[in-house]
Amino acid sequence: MNVSSIVVQCLPKYLEQVVQDLKDCEVCDYHMHDEKGRVIITIEGEGVGEELTKLRVVEAIAHVIAADMQMAYSEDELDEHMEVINNRDVVPKVLRDSDVDVDKVVYNGDMKKREDMVAFAAQFDASKKREE
Repeated sequence: MNVSSIVVQCLPKYLEQVVQDLKDCEVCDYHMHDEKGRVIITIEGEGVGEELTKLRVVEAIAHVIAADMQMAYSEDELDEHMEVINNRDVVPKVLRDSDVDVDKVVYNGDMKKREDMVAFAAQFDASKKREE
C-alpha cells in the first residue's frame, strides 16, 4: 500500500469550492487548508499507477492550479529495505577480510559536507559492487 501527501493550490476565491470538490471526489482524504488557497490531502493506492490515476482526478478539479506530491510512503518498499538491513552482516565484508589492501579502502566522510552528491553516489555504488 502506498500513501502520498499532496499540496493542492487554488486561488483563495475558489478555496471553499475546491475543498468541497476534494471532499466529494472519493479519491483522496482532505486534511486541512489555509487562507492562501493551499489544501493538504492524502491519496492511497496499491501502487504508483493507482496513485497517479487519483492525482490526475485531483488535478482535473475545477480551479485547481497545481497538485504536487510532497511525501510518499510505500509499505512494500520499506519492508524490502528492512529485510536487507535485518539480514546484513553487522560488520562489513571489507573489515572481516585480512587480505584487503588498506590503501584501497575509501572513507566517504561527512555527508553534510558533500558538494557533489552525484559523483559520491556513483563512487558508493561502485564500492558496493567491489564488496560483493
